[in-house]
Amino acid sequence: QVQLVESGGGLVQAGGSLRLSCAASGRTFNTDAMAWFRQAPGKEREFVTALRWNGADTLYADSVKGRFSMSRDNAKSTMYLQMGSLKPEDTAVYYCAATAGYRGSLSYSSQYNYWGQGTQVTVSS
Repeated sequence: QVQLVESGGGLVQAGGSLRLSCAASGRTFNTDAMAWFRQAPGKEREFVTALRWNGADTLYADSVKGRFSMSRDNAKSTMYLQMGSLKPEDTAVYYCAATAGYRGSLSYSSQYNYWGQGTQVTVSS
């Protein structure tokens, strides 16, 4: 089992920045990739970004390219989502996720075995 705990959410004005953290524990060595998803009220959960452990590439949704950046600290078993130039439409609950043995695109939530509890990000206009 892998446990994921997000932190760092909050209220920020449009144009501002925020950094989310996702601390992983448990059998993290079994995972192949990690990702961030978000879900706004009344909407489906949507892909934000994903990172494969064995590759250098990071995937981003078009809506966040150039504004968000995903990184990791292996020593701390922690993943980060640096968010900049925030917009009101970025308001959502943000979830981190991990997958072990994925097949296909990492942008599908069905690929992920483990999820955090989510952290609220609210961007005011």
